[in-house]
Amino acid sequence: MGKGRIGTIILAAMSESRQTIDDPLTLKADIREWALDLGFQQIGVSDIDLEQAESRLQEWLGAGHHGRMHYMSRHGTKRSRPQELVPGTLRIITARMDYLPQPQTEAIELLDDARRAYVSRYALGRDYHKLLRSRLRALARRIEASVGSFGYRVFVDSAPVLEKAIAEKAGLGWIGKHTNLINRDAGSWFFLGELYTDLPLPVDAGEDSHCGTCRACIDVCPTDAIVAPYKLDARRCISYLTIELKEAIPTEFRKAIGNRIYGCDDCQLFCPWNKFAQLSDEPDFAPRHELDAAELVELFAWDEVTWLEKTEGSAIRRIGHERWLRNIAVALGNATTTPEVIAALNKRRDSDSKLVAEHVEWALAQHDKQK
Repeated sequence: MGKGRIGTIILAAMSESRQTIDDPLTLKADIREWALDLGFQQIGVSDIDLEQAESRLQEWLGAGHHGRMHYMSRHGTKRSRPQELVPGTLRIITARMDYLPQPQTEAIELLDDARRAYVSRYALGRDYHKLLRSRLRALARRIEASVGSFGYRVFVDSAPVLEKAIAEKAGLGWIGKHTNLINRDAGSWFFLGELYTDLPLPVDAGEDSHCGTCRACIDVCPTDAIVAPYKLDARRCISYLTIELKEAIPTEFRKAIGNRIYGCDDCQLFCPWNKFAQLSDEPDFAPRHELDAAELVELFAWDEVTWLEKTEGSAIRRIGHERWLRNIAVALGNATTTPEVIAALNKRRDSDSKLVAEHVEWALAQHDKQK
């Protein structure tokens, strides 16, 4: 039976019937244990009332803070009204999985090494979407073995889902001033995934904010993207500029990008709550191809064939080789002037890509200023 047929059956089941459970509390406790067995660190259960989150989302979109991420508004209210996305949804099971592969001190030291590339810690290993999705499906199968057939859909950052607002309601943490989810016992270095379900499970109590007067994330942001507590202007965010933006990076932000070639972790690296973060022992999250300490010059030399080979199964694949080179050109423009850096840039000066060539020219101009 094809995947489309299975999805149709699941949706029909969720919209036409509601599941009953003899002992909801016991089932919920069992689900927690099964989730831990599958490598998750925590789960929580929430209802589907996201009215406050919907209001905040509309305000954010109205301010244009989503930039070119048109998908954030494309699905109307499906993002904030789970029952519109998956008819019959009654509860959402949210699971979190830690991913920090190395001590934060190593990442901070890397930011200070202008020769080397900084890749956001979440993207150093295997693409998390596939891993979490398979584990959540395994969790659903265990639930099904216990209660029989039930309606569900698995989501891992792959559909219009307000995952952080849902996780906050499920008691997995609170949304910090940087707009990431923070857990008081685990910091913020974790992935989230959801099971939309028709099971009438008991819900968890939401978490209150514990940011207090702290503004570390606001003050440390290289591009001042956190324009106010709990308000992020994505158009200024380095993660947006290096991953989401398909065009030229605005010149006003290029110096601030430093050596960050894919994403940015500063608001997490300097958050006091991350002193409680735990390193992940998940093999798939371990760094691949030495991307945790690679030199910019080396990465800039990768042709597209090499790049495709080195990024197979990685979240980095989403930006394509052209934007990879664009980002590294900016980082090389911020690097210390050396013969190796200048030679690497000159090799790409006549690139067939106008996007790459423009950023290379900018980078070379930065070195000219230092002469």
